[in-house]
Amino acid sequence: MANLETTVNGLKLPNPFVIGSGPPGTNANVIGKAFDEGWGAVIAKTISLEAEKVINVQPRYARLRSRESQEIFGWENIELISDRKFDVWIDEFKETKNKYPDRILIASIMEEYRKDAWVEIVQRCEEAGVDAFELNLSCPHGLPERRMGSAMGENPELAKEVCGWVMDVAKVPVWAKMTPNVTRIQDPSRAALEAGCDGISAINTIRSVLGVDLKTLRPEPSVEGYTTPGGYSCQAIKPIALRMCMEVAQLIHEEFPGRTLSGIGGVETGEDAAQFILLGCDTVQVCTGVMKRGYGIIKPMLEELSTFMDSHSFGSIEDFKGHSLQFFTTHAELVRLQAEARAAKKAEFEAKAADDKMIREDASWTGEDFVKQSDALSRG
Repeated sequence: MANLETTVNGLKLPNPFVIGSGPPGTNANVIGKAFDEGWGAVIAKTISLEAEKVINVQPRYARLRSRESQEIFGWENIELISDRKFDVWIDEFKETKNKYPDRILIASIMEEYRKDAWVEIVQRCEEAGVDAFELNLSCPHGLPERRMGSAMGENPELAKEVCGWVMDVAKVPVWAKMTPNVTRIQDPSRAALEAGCDGISAINTIRSVLGVDLKTLRPEPSVEGYTTPGGYSCQAIKPIALRMCMEVAQLIHEEFPGRTLSGIGGVETGEDAAQFILLGCDTVQVCTGVMKRGYGIIKPMLEELSTFMDSHSFGSIEDFKGHSLQFFTTHAELVRLQAEARAAKKAEFEAKAADDKMIREDASWTGEDFVKQSDALSRG
């Protein structure tokens, strides 16, 4: 029977499934619901010191559906970080840890480009008892004009400086959450790891415009007739997330052994999770999937992941983490490998043909091999 327990940066999780930062971790009530259902850890919705500057709009979601089944496979949001007061969050962090002392609660934090603000938010959250931090360097909309979110994550030098501020004071593990809206995700990831971060989370949502309503001619989601580009998530981004996680996992393996990776992007089944782990992830995060199907989605995911592991005789997450990374190479190497395989197959065919005693024309009969040639032409 597969053991889904795992230890990441010294944090002991009952399973690798983590609630990703967003609406599913928006207050103590829903965080408790996630723990009660069996999630391995919860990352609370991103918080800041000055919540009064955060003003959300409605509607703030737009969804892309299959033309045939109407299943939701793409989801855009223009939602900001938490609009709840910081002091309220501090009280709820304490409340949650008192109620669930053995569960892993992670604070997602985001601040402006001010060292004193980052130091304050880290220290006060630690005093409230959080087990780890995820630095939101990757929110693609709403606050980049304040040099927050992706405005930091898209700039490796800025990301390294901010991560350094945090690592100078943090006493618990720290993950840096990466934006996919860059040419090479390895660059900001390397910057965060060089600053000392214990792990990387990847990926945040992809900057997008979901579509245009052909009746009103307004882009969606429409707020008083207008919109702004948002973050794209759900099943549709999984191939991009897998590629970027693979690249970060290779970076960690080659340059930062021992650091960790939390994979995010379209995870809705245990099989999805297995793919991220095979590509080097220690944990997998789910956010949009919970918004679609509820917190109870964890139960079938646990069963599916366990079934996968049993089918391959994997006893633990560590047994197959990163297993599939070895099968990535360059296109030039693919050409060489295929040429070698074809040459070997041709040589095998020619050797077999040379040993083949089957007669195809009368002139091929020989006295020495007459009996063998006769046998080759016979059935039974």
